Amino acid sequence: WGVGLSLALTPIQMPEMYIIGAQPLCSQLSGLSQGQRKLCQLYQDHMKYIGEGAKTGIKECQYQFRQRRWNCSTVDNESVFGRVMQIGSRETAFTYAISAAGVVHAISRACREGELSTCGCSRAARPRDLPRDWLWGGCGDNVHYGYRFSREFVDAREREKNYPRGSPEQTRILMNLQNNEAGRQAVYNLANVACKCHGVSGSCSLKTCWLQLADFRQIGEFLKEKYDSAAAMRSGRKGKLELVDKRFNPPTAGDLIYIDPSPDYCHRNETTGSLGTQGRLCNKTSEGMDGCELMCCGRGYDQFKTYKHERCFCKFHWCCYVMCKRCTSLVDQFVCK
Repeated sequence: WGVGLSLALTPIQMPEMYIIGAQPLCSQLSGLSQGQRKLCQLYQDHMKYIGEGAKTGIKECQYQFRQRRWNCSTVDNESVFGRVMQIGSRETAFTYAISAAGVVHAISRACREGELSTCGCSRAARPRDLPRDWLWGGCGDNVHYGYRFSREFVDAREREKNYPRGSPEQTRILMNLQNNEAGRQAVYNLANVACKCHGVSGSCSLKTCWLQLADFRQIGEFLKEKYDSAAAMRSGRKGKLELVDKRFNPPTAGDLIYIDPSPDYCHRNETTGSLGTQGRLCNKTSEGMDGCELMCCGRGYDQFKTYKHERCFCKFHWCCYVMCKRCTSLVDQFVCK
């Protein structure tokens, strides 16, 4: 995914780099394609938010997969996802989607907050089902602009490559474009109407409403469901993608797709970028993916004791604070061999 991921890791802390025409920012950022570099020069004030959005995507990915063998971290931290991205697997599909979603989210919010020179509050049309006496206005998240800019910027990398139809490289480009779009659509479609009451002592005789982005956790959970139902695709006639199993419905623009089976992520493997699960904590009582049997891939686990600190015996004091004690207990933890 190059761009956003390298941006997520490049701390952009020098405001003087944003002076219009200041080339250093765009030439110093590694991983930008030619088209992205041009867009960087035109929209320098956007770059900080692209980086923040990609970072939000990575954090959400790590949260959603915290109890899976692949936990969204990789062998070489330099490129965040490293070699995992070289395989067109479900995990790669999710990574592209959540990163693209992070960019839409961050740019849409930055517009609303007046941080960008080329956009402002949302200009979305008034929803038809909004009661007539409610005001439509406020300053909404500009998800239309965020969507359009993200599509332009993120997809530029894929669109400027030229490979023969039906080649493995071209098939992978089509996969990436589909998953980028699924991430953007998740943000766009989950944005909803938020309202605020006005009136004497909060009587709510008048309401102002605007368009608001969904919380990013909700977007992460939505895309995780798309990951679980992702469609296996292959290159078909005229180089277009087709379902491996024709009994399933073809994917819509909002669905995730993949072209390669996933490695099992049980063992460390430099070629696939798998870190393996040795040393991962597991849950002895769970039969799910976080349970010791599945997480440790049948290798067994070690048990050790550790101290757990938590607040306890909390009391409310009039008025108005809560006093707690700090309790320490010895608990068992289990780690994969």
